[in-house]
Amino acid sequence: MRKSRLAMLALIAILSIPLPAAAQQKDDKDCKDHPLFTRMPDYWIHHCKEVDFDAYPFVIAKGKTEQVEGKLWQINYRAQSTLKSKPSELQIVRNFENAVKKLGGTVVYSEKPKTTFKVNKDGKEIWVDLLTDWTSSYTLTILEKKGMEQDIIANADALLNDLKNSGHVAVSGIFFDTGKSDLKPESEQAISEIGKLLKKDAGLKVYVVGHTDNVGGLESNMKLSQARAEAVMQALVKTYGIAASRMQAFGNGPYAPVSSNDNDEGKARNRRVELVKQ
Repeated sequence: MRKSRLAMLALIAILSIPLPAAAQQKDDKDCKDHPLFTRMPDYWIHHCKEVDFDAYPFVIAKGKTEQVEGKLWQINYRAQSTLKSKPSELQIVRNFENAVKKLGGTVVYSEKPKTTFKVNKDGKEIWVDLLTDWTSSYTLTILEKKGMEQDIIANADALLNDLKNSGHVAVSGIFFDTGKSDLKPESEQAISEIGKLLKKDAGLKVYVVGHTDNVGGLESNMKLSQARAEAVMQALVKTYGIAASRMQAFGNGPYAPVSSNDNDEGKARNRRVELVKQ
């Protein structure tokens, strides 16, 4: 009897020992919230990715998507196992709707399980895809719309081919500081390809045409585009020995856009230097 009593007391003592609290899940390594949004309370990041340039099809109407390109973040959130009452899918959606509205953004389209938002902030166009599921986890896909920074420069043969086929060619890889006409050092590769092109076809004569976006006054843009065209021409004369008589610089300012100036991507495309066959 005494042994049974002691066993019972031991069992009671064991059962009375408090169990350790469930461990909180930690965010996946190198993952963090996007600056635009906080997370739902008691949630952690299961996985994420950040890409400098990518594309994503945002749902803008039933059965219709719009492919947007730019910098992309994707973050998957999951509720902590200790969370007693998990939010519903609708609660998560409504939280983000309110947050987006406070940022001055809009709901583009919403149909379970996806909601598309659009925010214009600090001159940037930002698209947001919210994907919810029945487990109360959710994934944010955020894309800051912008054009790709061109890393590959067309070679002399490609430039010459475009000149022969269409009479003009925009030369990527020619860079200037904002409002200035001094060629930046990273323009050297593009200028060298123009030099090769003109040496390859000794009879070719070209107009070097500068273009701007519509930011700033018309007169200043005309002067800036002229100065930039002249800078390219002088580099070809001084560095590559191309006769000045084979070229003529011309500033076209904002008069010949190739894209809309209503967004940063379009403005970037409009700021360019072209070669036009004489």
